[in-house]
Amino acid sequence: MNDNSPISKVKVTCATTLKGHNAAVYALSRFQKKDEFLSVGGDGWVAQWSLKDKENGKLLAKTASSNFSLNYNKQDNILAVGDILGDLHIVKLDENNEPRKISYHKKGIFGIYRLEKELLTLAGDGLLTRWDALSLAKKESIQLSYKRIRGFAEAKNRGFLIIGSSDKNIYFIKKDGFTIQDTVKQAHLNSIFALALNDEEKILLSGGRDAELKIWSWGAEIALIKSIPAHLFTINAIRYSPDQRLFATASRDKTIKIWDSKEFRLLKVLEAIRDKGHVNSVNDLLWLSKHRLISCSDDRTIKVWDVQIID
Repeated sequence: MNDNSPISKVKVTCATTLKGHNAAVYALSRFQKKDEFLSVGGDGWVAQWSLKDKENGKLLAKTASSNFSLNYNKQDNILAVGDILGDLHIVKLDENNEPRKISYHKKGIFGIYRLEKELLTLAGDGLLTRWDALSLAKKESIQLSYKRIRGFAEAKNRGFLIIGSSDKNIYFIKKDGFTIQDTVKQAHLNSIFALALNDEEKILLSGGRDAELKIWSWGAEIALIKSIPAHLFTINAIRYSPDQRLFATASRDKTIKIWDSKEFRLLKVLEAIRDKGHVNSVNDLLWLSKHRLISCSDDRTIKVWDVQIID
């Protein structure tokens, strides 16, 4: 079967449950090796995990506040962490593991992303801010909204950043000039928490507090293809698999759902009792490979899922 063939079903099993955080786990990121990843949460810890050692995590760094977001750049070996107060913490791992705190945002940082030589922060004060990734000097901010911004997707080939906000709008930011090029107003009935763009940069997925999964066509204009009542409560994360055949959604309703990315068809629901899933809100997802999905939750655990497509 080729990668464009219809998917009849998927088999998903919980390979292991990782414990160690003392509070909710909010965000995940890749780390140095293909089987390594990082997590942050309400305990202020930055934990390092390896699938080769599924029993033990390592405390890589620690902050004084709850951490909502993180980004690791392998090239510069720099870790960036955003906390509930709006402080940005930078750890240069080649030097030491002591975070340098930068206070700028007035409310929590919900997303940190690396754009070549820049860092981008999305915060609860509605500011979208660019930083020099090495000097950490603030370059520019846009008051994108007066409510939280947290959904993010990057269209590298088209030169756009796509941002979702609690004002219910989706913003298309031209990277060259850092200006708003287009806005989908009232894209959702409530706050937008998650965005995902396919590799062809033609299909945009969005989700948020209204629990709707929306599929948008992005050509010369942005048009809604379909709206799906995907979850019972907030959609916290949407992630495409590396081969783009699947995408996964995570929700405050405690479930993870696996979808066919061509037909937008639900293939699998991962629940607490039947599937050994999470017992509280699922906050973030990370695909380490097309067969390996990582999830984290308010229940203080991280779960490793084996995903197999059955054609």
